[in-house]
Amino acid sequence: MIKLCGLSLLILPLSAMAIDAGPSSAQQQETENWLVLQSRNTLASKTPQTASAAEREEAMQRWLKKYRYEIPDLYDPDASGKIEISK
Repeated sequence: MIKLCGLSLLILPLSAMAIDAGPSSAQQQETENWLVLQSRNTLASKTPQTASAAEREEAMQRWLKKYRYEIPDLYDPDASGKIEISK
């Protein structure tokens, strides 16, 4: 009996079916196609996209602005599901 259980446990992984290779849906196929195009850089624009000094400065200010606010304690047990953000 013990040998039979041991043998069945050894054979069990052989009976498992693997997932077929490739995308499982049309959306996944489209996503994989875009990732391949991006990694190969085959459809890149021939016109370089540049930003002016003012645009770069504005982007930097937006990026720095996110560090001005304190991160709220989301796991405070006394908060009762309410988050208060100080301004």
